Amino acid sequence: MRVIGPDGKQMGIMSSRNAVQMAKDMGYDLVLVAPNAKPPVCRIMDLGKYKYELKKKAKEAKKKQRVILVKELRLRPKIEEHDYQVKLKHAREFLSDGNKVKVVMRYRGREMSFIDSGKEVLERFAQDVADIGVVEKKPELEGRQMIMVLAPKH
Repeated sequence: MRVIGPDGKQMGIMSSRNAVQMAKDMGYDLVLVAPNAKPPVCRIMDLGKYKYELKKKAKEAKKKQRVILVKELRLRPKIEEHDYQVKLKHAREFLSDGNKVKVVMRYRGREMSFIDSGKEVLERFAQDVADIGVVEKKPELEGRQMIMVLAPKH
């Protein structure tokens, strides 16, 4: 098997017994890096320290990642102006926090025959948040509801 030393330099091809003995003499562990290679590649390293560093890197990466949530707002086609402004204010807060907003226009009963009025409300909603958000998914009818997704601007 091919052996790589603790400093990253190749130490040559040797038997597994010699490699294990050499690693013990240095005070390190022998770790199989590429078992499918011809010949297999082993590395002499401190395995505990290596695992600790991997865990530390994973923790740092997790700390820096940002979880984007999808917040949902439900509207009706005949929404009053004050209710509309309240929903708009909530959407602006969600977008400024870096979350996506899923705006759902619900239709009940005879409202299904006035789909255009609901679509106009959604388009107005998109215009009102255009300064801090972009339309990720245009208004689309799915059954008895029309869905639009807004994403924050970067």
